[in-house]
Amino acid sequence: MTDPANPSPIVLGWRERLALPRLGIAQLKVKLDTGARSSALHVESLETFLREGIMWLRFTVRAGRYPSDTVCCEAPALDRRMVTDTGGRRTERWFIRSEILLAGRRFEAEINLTDRRHMLFPMLLGRSALHGRFVVDPARAYTQPRLLPAATDRS
Repeated sequence: MTDPANPSPIVLGWRERLALPRLGIAQLKVKLDTGARSSALHVESLETFLREGIMWLRFTVRAGRYPSDTVCCEAPALDRRMVTDTGGRRTERWFIRSEILLAGRRFEAEINLTDRRHMLFPMLLGRSALHGRFVVDPARAYTQPRLLPAATDRS
């Protein structure tokens, strides 16, 4: 069921491209996973620091295949929670709240920061972010056109 204030859900494939504008990431390949509750983003490095008494996270994201595609990001820490991965292992992860641009829609979602270097996709978009916005057709992939770099103003 969709929210009457929002348009009906868009049908997407099991893999797509999205942008994280506030983080300066113009395009990132993402796996849409209705089996995962939360969304996860691969980070190469992660450090915490205080800014005006608030915990912030500084991390790097490889947005493409090459080391030159690495983006340095900062975001206020939302929370630190236990997450169970598909193998049943529980780990404590930092969460941020970030804007996502996908299929022409901008929305906020919670994203945990983790090591996904052995996964095919640097980001997993879970059902909490998908709910009411998108429907996933597992027979489809990359249904949306490539994003333009102008979509990622850090405002």
